[in-house]
Amino acid sequence: MAQPSHVPVLLDESLRWLGVRSGGTYVDATFGAGGHSAAIAAGGARVIAFDLDPAAALASELAASVTLVRGGFDSLETALDDLGVAAVDGVLFDLGLSSMQLGSAERGFSLQLDGPLDMRMNPGAGEPASELLSSRSENELATLFQRFGEESAARRIARAIVAARDAGRLPARTLELARLVSGVVHVRGRRERIHPATRTFQALRIAVNDELGALARGLAAAAARTRPGGRLVAISFHSLEDRIVKQTFRNDPRLAVLTKKPVGPDDAERARNPRARSAKLRAAERLP
Repeated sequence: MAQPSHVPVLLDESLRWLGVRSGGTYVDATFGAGGHSAAIAAGGARVIAFDLDPAAALASELAASVTLVRGGFDSLETALDDLGVAAVDGVLFDLGLSSMQLGSAERGFSLQLDGPLDMRMNPGAGEPASELLSSRSENELATLFQRFGEESAARRIARAIVAARDAGRLPARTLELARLVSGVVHVRGRRERIHPATRTFQALRIAVNDELGALARGLAAAAARTRPGGRLVAISFHSLEDRIVKQTFRNDPRLAVLTKKPVGPDDAERARNPRARSAKLRAAERLP
């Protein structure tokens, strides 16, 4: 099956708020398919890009202007030290999954494609979702689904998973888990705005990859290594991420908030790229 192409979200707005200038050095904290990095480099800037996913590949035409670091953005300061870069002119975080990750069944991110319950950004490290489901107690699972998925049926979903595990029927694949959760959450005759298992999958992915902890560490590192007048721009896709970005930008004394309200996609972008519908962009400037 051909992989879906990835369309960068809020691309023009990202470049505008980042204030890209020729000769500057910028960090693309989530390289993905390289769309944001390519646009920044096209403005005459150097880009240092980060990605945990070993499938992320640097196109040959970007090799002269983009340095790809194989690691998470919470290692930003160490990586910049290794590269001999004391400070950068801006950092961009695009926190969503890429279309390639969602479109790859074997990665286990999608609840619409049948694959193993993995969900690791780096499949070579850490604990996959299947191990998490097999080892956590009902209370631990319920807390995880409520905290990271904001799932109102967290307790019932956790109870159903543990019951399936005790009976030797613990889901090992994405569609199996999606069906189990749907059986617990879905109300017959009610049309769902999102798939009933969406919040459960989100919670598992966040837990597997420590996404919220990594984001907090990455934002702090970005503020520390952005030179005065430089910009931090973050695009989030759910309220947990957006809350961390908003609070960091407001509370870090090194930063001044530039976006009093989050910037979202216009109607044309929503129609062109459904993935952009929930995107929220916030920007801050590094103070002297």
